[in-house]
Amino acid sequence: MNKEEYAIVLDYLPNGYPLEKKMMPIAQAVGEKTPILLELVPRRGVSLEVGEKVYIGDGKRDKIYYILGRMQREKITEAAKEQLGRFIEKFVKEHEQEFVEFFNGAEAINKRVHQMELLPGLGKKYTKEILAQREIKKFDSFEDIKKRIPNLPFPEKTIEKRIFQELTEFERYNLFTMN
Repeated sequence: MNKEEYAIVLDYLPNGYPLEKKMMPIAQAVGEKTPILLELVPRRGVSLEVGEKVYIGDGKRDKIYYILGRMQREKITEAAKEQLGRFIEKFVKEHEQEFVEFFNGAEAINKRVHQMELLPGLGKKYTKEILAQREIKKFDSFEDIKKRIPNLPFPEKTIEKRIFQELTEFERYNLFTMN
């Protein structure tokens, strides 16, 4: 995994978490290249904006003092969840080909469960149809998947929902994130 250079601020808590004793400002953020939730501590006197892209790589950081670490999914605020949804939608659009490749290459996890069945809205019926269609010809785009599989819910939306679930809830298997 490549180290993140930038993060997108999802929520800024100038006084820290309300129920914790520390009054340290915290930014809840998501990695720009990889959907990973992070807690960042801004430099003294710096105020961050929601949606702002901040440098978190090696070397001199102008706005971030240090990376506190990965954020526990229980700590994510409602405002951050809303921003996360927008970020994921944009992320999936920008990485469409990688997600189409998931449809082309997804495999069985064990004898009973296939990776595709973990996507919200896809069960055994859709999984069988997708597998049959990809045997004939690999998928080119989300649009191609929609055309060839009748009544399939929007494939990009199912990917978005799965990424959101993996970041905000405990999942036994993570398909797209490392949280």
